[in-house]
Amino acid sequence: MQKAVLITGCSSGIGLIAAQELRNRGYRVLAACRKEEDVGNLCQLGFESLVLDLDDPASVDRAADEVMALTGNRLYGLFNNAGFGVYGPLNTLSRSQLEGQFASNLFGVHQLTMRLLPAMLPHGEGRIIQTSSVMGLVSTPGRGAYAASKYALEAWSDTLRMELHGTGIQVSLIEPGPLSTRFTQNVNQSQHDKPVKNPGIAARFTLPPEAVLPKLRHALESPSARLRYPVTLVAHALGLLRRVLPGRVLDVLLRGGGG
Repeated sequence: MQKAVLITGCSSGIGLIAAQELRNRGYRVLAACRKEEDVGNLCQLGFESLVLDLDDPASVDRAADEVMALTGNRLYGLFNNAGFGVYGPLNTLSRSQLEGQFASNLFGVHQLTMRLLPAMLPHGEGRIIQTSSVMGLVSTPGRGAYAASKYALEAWSDTLRMELHGTGIQVSLIEPGPLSTRFTQNVNQSQHDKPVKNPGIAARFTLPPEAVLPKLRHALESPSARLRYPVTLVAHALGLLRRVLPGRVLDVLLRGGGG
């Protein structure tokens, strides 16, 4: 039987190349996007596509119902990839901006995953994979809201993994560093006259979104998926530095990366 995988955030970047890769590998891909026009584009590319706006609880429920109906309540994989960034110093961010950041990057992920677990648990197998970020490991000035949402996603995933122990469902996090996607262009900046920018050195270590694919394949297909998959040298290096450096020393290094 063809294994069904739902991927969120498929309009471009990681989501789109993941959808193409998994379809080529024989999976039945359900590709979700926030905008109707992007769903139409994916349908023209031959994908089964659906509207999913993680900010809207009703949209999440509709999408979950559609996935359950399309798959006959049998879903193998859920790739929670969709999300966005709110950048700016904390004193420039309102409560509603923080709530919006968490709505997409955590609350919607939680709602969607819980709604779809009944299509996974009875079958004793499955994979749930989150796109986190190097900002789920460290934070820098100007990226506090985004980093907080990814820190929370990491903790949520750790708990989910432990709670699903023994069910046959494995939970993994993919932690990209700088990738050449539209993410940066789509960031919601709180100060348009003083945007938070990536440090110049980041360009030297930026990889295309295809760098995620070997990690995604392993997370979906290995008998023992890893808990975390760093992507790019930056993610590997910062993960190591976070473990070995005193906090104040790490602060000195990271303060220069705030934009």
